[in-house]
Amino acid sequence: MENVVTQRLLAALLLLSAPSFAAAQAGSPAGAVPVERLEARRAALAKRLGNGVAVLRSSTERSIEGDYPQDSDYREDNDFFYLTGAEAPESWLVLVARDSALAQAILYLPVRDTVTPYRSEQWVGPRLNPGPAAVALTGIQDVRAADLARKQIPALVFGPDSPARAGMVYVKPGPGQGDSPFLRDSILGLAQAGAGIRMGNLTLETAPLRLVKDADEIARLRRAIALTTSAEQAAMGAVRPGMYEYEIEALIEYIFRRGGAERLGFPSIVGSGPNSVALHYDTNRRRMEAGDVVVMDIGAEFGYLSADVTRTAPVSGTFTPRQRAIYQLVLATQQTAIDSVRPGMTIPRLNQIARGYLQAHSDTLCGNVTCDKYFVHGLSHWLGMDVHDVGNIQTPLAPGMVLTVEPGIYLPHEALGIRIEDDVLVTADGHEVLSAAAPRRPEEVEAVMRRSRRP
Repeated sequence: MENVVTQRLLAALLLLSAPSFAAAQAGSPAGAVPVERLEARRAALAKRLGNGVAVLRSSTERSIEGDYPQDSDYREDNDFFYLTGAEAPESWLVLVARDSALAQAILYLPVRDTVTPYRSEQWVGPRLNPGPAAVALTGIQDVRAADLARKQIPALVFGPDSPARAGMVYVKPGPGQGDSPFLRDSILGLAQAGAGIRMGNLTLETAPLRLVKDADEIARLRRAIALTTSAEQAAMGAVRPGMYEYEIEALIEYIFRRGGAERLGFPSIVGSGPNSVALHYDTNRRRMEAGDVVVMDIGAEFGYLSADVTRTAPVSGTFTPRQRAIYQLVLATQQTAIDSVRPGMTIPRLNQIARGYLQAHSDTLCGNVTCDKYFVHGLSHWLGMDVHDVGNIQTPLAPGMVLTVEPGIYLPHEALGIRIEDDVLVTADGHEVLSAAAPRRPEEVEAVMRRSRRP
């Protein structure tokens, strides 16, 4: 144990004294993921794998000429970041599990490049490369040059002593991962050719782990949500008839970036009037008019964890009686569902509870049908590294899970949409509404708007 502590101390000192190209990986406003969290995640994955080898590729860069990225040209693959804490293009992670324990972890990183046109540090800035700083950042002791990966990874998978022979080789399907030429030709092709190795879907093994957030993830989520609720309140105060939706979008995203959010969790939705009934409207070009409501569905991403909060506000500063009646029904529906969030509950059951409340309390607000007819989407989704995060929607709630609760009523013939969405953490004895700081009751929303309009 003493030797392990000494190694970590030396690694930390090396990170502090390393050139800026190494420390850049820890330069995010969110800071580095604690190594003990990364080690715990890798150990938990190995326990799920039993016997096998997991091969994970880092993300690929987007083209600033062709892909039109609006944050930066690189965002790390969620699982790669979850397991390494690193942002490292053209890299590979290999985890070898034996008898449900992590027997070996290897990180392949590109060596430092100062000469290649368009790819050198002169063009793309400092990057992580093999060395003590990578060990300190990730907690992985075996860090190798990426140009060795194509030769060594097949041997790790198909070698005579590979635990994959008693289990599986796990890769992620989809763009940039299982369909990469290297994996397709060197691993998938050999496995499918009858090399005695079965294939497993790595996503199905990481998703249950990511579903329950650890302390570092919850801290990052809290910050993302705090930025988002601040932006909601500022947007309420700024809304005026005659403004354009994109002006509110600009204010929201300024608050995100000023507070350390490096990107959006998803494109900001600022939909007024007829746009308030379009669930994923994000063009944000319309001029807001007196008498409209505006739906603001927004989320900052902080340290790879994303918020997702929606508030609906009256553009004139006061809800009309009709708008207020619909708003109150949506709010009461949401509160009924939130009150039901506890360990053992499921998202499908919460959806039933919300729809049952709408059916029982609609009266004649939606004409001769109950208002659940106009609730056209699901009540909840998981929240985490993706705004609609991974995980089986049927999974019973457990402490550490985070979900949204977002009922809505959309009346296209009235150009009236009301949605209220909050982010809820499941606790040991119930729940915590992480986004409670955003005004939610109609009188609270109107009070914020009224205060901002004083001379």
